[in-house]
Amino acid sequence: MPDKQRLYAALDAHFFAPLRRPRTRRVGVELEFPVWNRTPGAPTDFTAVHGATADFLSRFNFPDTAHDDSGALHRARDPKTGDELSFDCSFNTLELSFGPTEDLTAVHDRFCAYYAALQAALDRQGHALTGMGINPHWKENRPEPIGNGRYRMLLHHLKSYSKYGGAPRFHDHPDFGLFSCASQAQIDADEATVIPIINTFNLLEPFKAVLFANSPFGDGGETLCGRDRLWSHSLHGLNPHNCGMYGVTLRSLDDLEGYLESTSIYCVERGGWYLNFTPIPLSGYLEKGTMSAEYWDGTAGMHRQCLFSPDADDVAWLRPFKFEDLTQRGTVEFRSVCEQPVRDAFASAAFHAGLTENLTAMAELLAADTALYGHGYGAAELRGLMSLRAWPSFVEHSALRAQLHRILDLAEEGLRGRGFGEEYFLVPLRRRADTLVSPARECVERIGQGESIESIADDYGALP
Repeated sequence: MPDKQRLYAALDAHFFAPLRRPRTRRVGVELEFPVWNRTPGAPTDFTAVHGATADFLSRFNFPDTAHDDSGALHRARDPKTGDELSFDCSFNTLELSFGPTEDLTAVHDRFCAYYAALQAALDRQGHALTGMGINPHWKENRPEPIGNGRYRMLLHHLKSYSKYGGAPRFHDHPDFGLFSCASQAQIDADEATVIPIINTFNLLEPFKAVLFANSPFGDGGETLCGRDRLWSHSLHGLNPHNCGMYGVTLRSLDDLEGYLESTSIYCVERGGWYLNFTPIPLSGYLEKGTMSAEYWDGTAGMHRQCLFSPDADDVAWLRPFKFEDLTQRGTVEFRSVCEQPVRDAFASAAFHAGLTENLTAMAELLAADTALYGHGYGAAELRGLMSLRAWPSFVEHSALRAQLHRILDLAEEGLRGRGFGEEYFLVPLRRRADTLVSPARECVERIGQGESIESIADDYGALP
């Protein structure tokens, strides 16, 4: 079979076949929380983290576990609910993810029980979780990945950015995955809805920056959603199609397939070894007879070179990080939202679930928008502008407030149609729409008034 046909068949099997089934209203929620040491300026003590994990497992039955090369547990799962405790990239970030379900209120109840137990256990060790998009002690923390093949490979890959031209194209924080945190939601899609979902939410991204920004970064916090730049100006953004927003309007499934072909692959697995290599667009990957890669030799304690042959099934290792990402599970994953203050942790998932029920009305509202659109800027440019602390002069605050409330009206209407009483998760977003103050903007203002980052982290880490 020619390379193109093998590639199409593999893309279809991994990305498009899962869309060929009746769509449900199930939602998956993934929440990443910084783990921080309450002592000002002190790094996270991994011993305290492991102790809290052990305490958690003594209280909740999560029998499906995985450990790193030193024996430290980094993932535990409850097969009955699909809920999972894990550590994202490093032991500085704890993730709680939940099996897909229709009722977010039931998931929220489980979340509160898990979070309260973890917070109490960490507090006994002078540590805590918080709802921030950047770890409050990121500069002091140990930049060590979890000791397994996957995370060693990932950090080694990101650290190789200097081979590709260096500054100003890339920032000098290749370990950003060890301190930046997201609130991610996955929404079921099918062949009829996946294109409208991606197109509509792509246009919505500038408004989401206003509501959800929570990762101030840079001198004075001039960037309120620093996660955007940390991703796009890392080696993940070497090919701009691999992360961030879509610069095109997708017209069909064929367009989406073509877009996936244009994204780059940079890692595979062979015989239990994680291999990473120079990113290459998928469209030319199979044309390579052999490729050079690197892998971690744990016995020797060093990276080694090897050769491998590309295979069509390596499509399974394709890792785009789009804000609206088609997954291999028949879902669209929303990746642009920073972790939120814990009391508002489910606002993002509810927002996306509600608007997915109102796609046509949402698309019509955005097509007629003049609060942000119609001033000479496209969606990606507007996302960048609205992620800054200082907005451009054409932004009229009263018009922006009114449009945000219209968007929230559609989300609330969609949630009422789901019938689970999830509308109350949107309450904090109404307040943000009124004030035009995101968690990041609030954080920067409070620091400007002399409050410590530790005090804000305590506040953002509190359960309702």
